[in-house]
Amino acid sequence: MRLETLAIHAGGEADAATGALTPPIHLATTFRHGPAAERVAGYEYQREGDPTNDRLRAAIAALEGAETALTFASGMAAIAALLESLPAGARILVPDDCYTGLRILAAEFLPGRGIEVVTVDMTDLTAVRNACNGGIALIWAETPSNPLLAVSDIAALAAIAREHDALLVCDNTFASPVLQQPLALGADVVMHSTTKYFGGHSDVLGGALAFARAGTDTLFERVAHRLHITGATLAPFSAWLTLRGCRSLPARMTMHCANARRVAEFLSAQPQVERVHYPGLDTHPGHAVAARQMRDFGGMLSIELRGGRDTALGLAGAVRLFTNATSLGGCESLIEHRASVEGERPVSPPGLLRLSVGLEHIEDLIDDLRQGLTGT
Repeated sequence: MRLETLAIHAGGEADAATGALTPPIHLATTFRHGPAAERVAGYEYQREGDPTNDRLRAAIAALEGAETALTFASGMAAIAALLESLPAGARILVPDDCYTGLRILAAEFLPGRGIEVVTVDMTDLTAVRNACNGGIALIWAETPSNPLLAVSDIAALAAIAREHDALLVCDNTFASPVLQQPLALGADVVMHSTTKYFGGHSDVLGGALAFARAGTDTLFERVAHRLHITGATLAPFSAWLTLRGCRSLPARMTMHCANARRVAEFLSAQPQVERVHYPGLDTHPGHAVAARQMRDFGGMLSIELRGGRDTALGLAGAVRLFTNATSLGGCESLIEHRASVEGERPVSPPGLLRLSVGLEHIEDLIDDLRQGLTGT
């Protein structure tokens, strides 16, 4: 079954009780059980699982080609649950360009749990191999990365991880399973902030982990147990909204990609723009790898403007259709000065703007950027 068909039907079976085609929402926090806690219908308490989340987990697993999946209250909850399930003394690699939340978790929280974090350029395979010397438990890849859209070779990283008996985890948020399936390239776990493209409408928070393997005494079992005990549970209504988003994900990604390519090409020709980070451009250093492991190049890009921070803020303040807002993957186009939202120790270049290209008419988006750059 092809992915476009899976997106509509996985987790979307007609309701057995009523025949309803739209999946029902089960809001119950507790479920009837027997006198000795026998689970009458397989459920006991919402924190341990519920029918709506089970549908979403089945859909995400199917789309990623995974054996199983877990859903969480946010993408950061998914990241934290996985990394904090590693044993004390574990040594892990994380990318030098990555989501701010992962960077802060790695710097401020994981060391207190006895987890050593090494930062490395994941696009430099020699640097990754060298960083693995001395032992490694896990390699965390984020491709394309946030916000520089760096592209890491997933298959090559998987081979390095296997050489060192380590796990490869890939943040697939920017690509979505429509464009890229890391498990098929050798990754062990895929992470998503389902808030983004899975939800698709900027109205539901969530996260997910899709596992290539499950079973007793595996990482999956440890993470599932941590989720149950610590309670970073995705609410059923949020699961239902995300499941609804799955159905239109392939169609939306097609238009996101087409619009982003046109925006990237337009901005590449503007004298005010020093650099465009978009893997769909032939000039992108990771273009060849992206063309090999992705079906298309995504709806995200970032640009660096000549003149630095002031010029970047000027454009961000001049656009009328692009909205200044955090997050990505919704129907509306967003623009954000990343250094301004990264906290006390920003790492993004001061002249960088990140763009989440939405589903508006492409000529309207280009007109907006043109008037923002030129004032006309």
